[in-house]
Amino acid sequence: MVDFAPRFTITNRITAGLTAIERARGFLEAATLSDAWVRRMSQRALLVEAHATTHIEGAELTLAQAETLLAGGKVEDARDDDVRELLNYREAFNLVSEYVGWGEPITEGLVREIHKTLVEGVRGGEGQPGQYRTIQNYVGNSRTKAVIYMPPPPSEVPALMHELVAWLGAESAVHPVLVAGLAQFQLVHIHPFVDGNGRTSRLLSTLCLYRSGYDFKRLFTLSEYYDRDRSQFYQAIQGVRERDMDLTGWLEFFVDGLSTQLAEVKARGELAIRRDVIVREHSLNDRQAQAVGLLLEQPELAVEELEKLCPGVNRRTLQRDLQGLVEKRVLKMTGAARAARYRLGIKGL
Repeated sequence: MVDFAPRFTITNRITAGLTAIERARGFLEAATLSDAWVRRMSQRALLVEAHATTHIEGAELTLAQAETLLAGGKVEDARDDDVRELLNYREAFNLVSEYVGWGEPITEGLVREIHKTLVEGVRGGEGQPGQYRTIQNYVGNSRTKAVIYMPPPPSEVPALMHELVAWLGAESAVHPVLVAGLAQFQLVHIHPFVDGNGRTSRLLSTLCLYRSGYDFKRLFTLSEYYDRDRSQFYQAIQGVRERDMDLTGWLEFFVDGLSTQLAEVKARGELAIRRDVIVREHSLNDRQAQAVGLLLEQPELAVEELEKLCPGVNRRTLQRDLQGLVEKRVLKMTGAARAARYRLGIKGL
């Protein structure tokens, strides 16, 4: 028996957001995006998501430090727990990705395994990896220490989690994007674990989207949207409780977040397509393609910026590449020598 029965209203705002999401999904499915670009952007999305989802929970790593760590490097001043949480997220994401490939239903065992992977080795095991809590926990204001939310007592957690998972496995007329949003909220609301509930809920939401065919080539990063304005994120969650568990406001926020992120993905995809057209028409090399790609995102370029994109390449070689683009009238140059700046010279761009 499925007792979880979320209550919400499909508002114009939700409908508009879902329409935008479907359009972005259609674009990504139909667009002629290169495999190399999709692979590079999905790796970037994983980096940004891993950084943002741990940053929301208090990790102090910068995005550049997170990139170094995920590439196998070391960050001398980083807190051990911050490093572990970041690397754990990648492992948990890989677990979710593998599970999607199997086509299996979402189970309590999987949710617990996701949690175990996320908090393993962090803070001396205080998060009790993969175990439902046996104590009463609470959500507090980090600044004032006031209790914001008191979750259900631990004795109710197993039944509530069973209901949630049963609901996720049942036939439903609810749009898959809304299912993902509802699952994210409900897991946070139950707060089944001592620690790591937020990270687990966001990965559960991602899993729901992936399983229902809404993976968007794995190019989106919902946690980045939440991390931009955490107070709005927390208020969207708390607002459900203030409105007698009406989930409409939360779903509006969730759909807004996903549609915003996908609009950014779509814009980057359109730029990649334009770049590829220029590359083919003018027979550009990889370094020249890098320069054009950057100039589709910013107004001008100096050779020093291209050096960062092409580590190990001699500056003279890069200058010849840029001069070649000027001769082909792909770029225009202003200034001279070290003060030279380059802009796109193709009409309409």
